[in-house]
Amino acid sequence: MKYTQLGRTGLKVSRLVLGTMNFGPQTDEADSHAIMDAALDAGINFFDTANVYGWGENKGRTEEIIGNWFAKGGDRRDKTVLATKVYGNMAADGEAWPNHDKLSAVNIRRAVDASLKRLRTDRIDLYQFHHIDRATGFDEIWQAIDTLVQQGKVLYAGSSNFPGYKIAQANETAARRGGTIGLVSEQCLYNLAERRAEMEVIPAARDYGLGVIPWSPLHGGLLGGVLKKEVQGGRRASGRAADVLADPAGRAQIQAYEDLLDKHGVEPGEAALAWLLTRPGVTGPIVGPRTAEQLTSALRAVELELSDELLTGLDEVFPGPGPSPEAFAW
Repeated sequence: MKYTQLGRTGLKVSRLVLGTMNFGPQTDEADSHAIMDAALDAGINFFDTANVYGWGENKGRTEEIIGNWFAKGGDRRDKTVLATKVYGNMAADGEAWPNHDKLSAVNIRRAVDASLKRLRTDRIDLYQFHHIDRATGFDEIWQAIDTLVQQGKVLYAGSSNFPGYKIAQANETAARRGGTIGLVSEQCLYNLAERRAEMEVIPAARDYGLGVIPWSPLHGGLLGGVLKKEVQGGRRASGRAADVLADPAGRAQIQAYEDLLDKHGVEPGEAALAWLLTRPGVTGPIVGPRTAEQLTSALRAVELELSDELLTGLDEVFPGPGPSPEAFAW
């Protein structure tokens, strides 16, 4: 495994991040524990989750599965850089009582304590804001986070799904307050098929020293050889991937992508991850395996070297927006 610093911090994290969203809804506890053991054995030390994972009436279940894994001992907790998130409505019926969601100081304090209990740990290494809260100012948010840092419950704070201007607002407010390190990471939707983050989010993250943690690196399976799997009678596309393939132009683009990688003898899913690892500012993509086999495939991407010819071909199939602000100004 290869490691890098998380943004401007001294924290060393693996170039792949283990995403746990499938733990509970799609992967049972025993298999989830086996995947986490395999990830740690492979050198992945960066695990990502969220308080809402488990979804519906099972919100919080994923954190519980991770907590039960930590409780097995064997230095599991000390070897893991643990990231979770706050914002979502935790009510099983979807009807949140006032102040039981988003980023008020009241909810942040409540949510941290609830996550710590489910995770069976005394600290969260990276506490991420799952979305912007238009009703809560960053002075209030940082006051709450500063208190948690002083209490030792949280070590670093990060954002998720923030636009560039909110990253700037958050860290300018932190700088003005003094004594607050501010955001150290941004977790955003970023992959070969979805490169809008290059317009504003990634430039802002790089300027403010945030590590970029892409989620959905295979764009809902679209970049994982979906057409080849169709032919072989495998799992059919759903969600975001199915929507793209329903459009003839989108389907043709994915076919060109798979043909290009077939020409170079590279597996699509591994190439998509390896491409992200070449991108400036990227700490590491989040991989969310449902099975141990999917984790093994993701691990191969860390060692995969993409040729200049292949990188050029990928840019031709999936052209990015270009440098900011020229991409939208001229």
